[in-house]
Amino acid sequence: MLSQTDADSLLSRFPLRRTGAPPTRAAGFMLMLHGRGASAESILELAEAFAQPDLCFLAPQAPGSSWYPYPFTAPLAANEPHLSRALALTAGVLAALEQGGVAAARIGICGFSQGACLALETAIRQPRAYGAVFGFSGGYIGPPGEPRLPVPGTETALAGASVLIGCSDVDSHIPLVRVQETTALMRAMGAAVDERIYPGFGHGINADELGAARARLQAIQV
Repeated sequence: MLSQTDADSLLSRFPLRRTGAPPTRAAGFMLMLHGRGASAESILELAEAFAQPDLCFLAPQAPGSSWYPYPFTAPLAANEPHLSRALALTAGVLAALEQGGVAAARIGICGFSQGACLALETAIRQPRAYGAVFGFSGGYIGPPGEPRLPVPGTETALAGASVLIGCSDVDSHIPLVRVQETTALMRAMGAAVDERIYPGFGHGINADELGAARARLQAIQV
């Protein structure tokens, strides 16, 4: 939980929608990131499916409902400065929670589609022993080619982090190889990654993913 002062500072510094437990009484926090063309309110609807009333769910709204303009596999420069702004926002929220005394094990990051890509990229760039990282139909951000390796010195930086990555094998937006590359990178950084590939499913979130997510969220509150 946060003190009232820290909670007021967090909500005044960042454009966050909120649901669930009040920040001053929350057993843990989830940073929720919506997909392209969606809204903070739409990703917060997952809070009901997660069924964890003691968690505080926080969701920023992307300008124009998009975190960056081009596909997540475009050259990094093509998505600037939007990508850097989005990453600065997520890093700022996470830093504010930690500065308020919330341990990484009580913090989760969740996203769907473009939001999943941003969530996974955030965890890779701001590695901690997060209680939960959920990437529903997403992968790390960057062009295809050579798979990414851990930045020197971060080989164990995600040790203790619990990661769930779920995606269809025929998702029209997310290449399967990028999902697999993301799993490999995060495991190389020490994370415990549960990769779930759903044959023929399409682009969405299914009941199996939600069940796996609920189980992980219970651990944030212990």
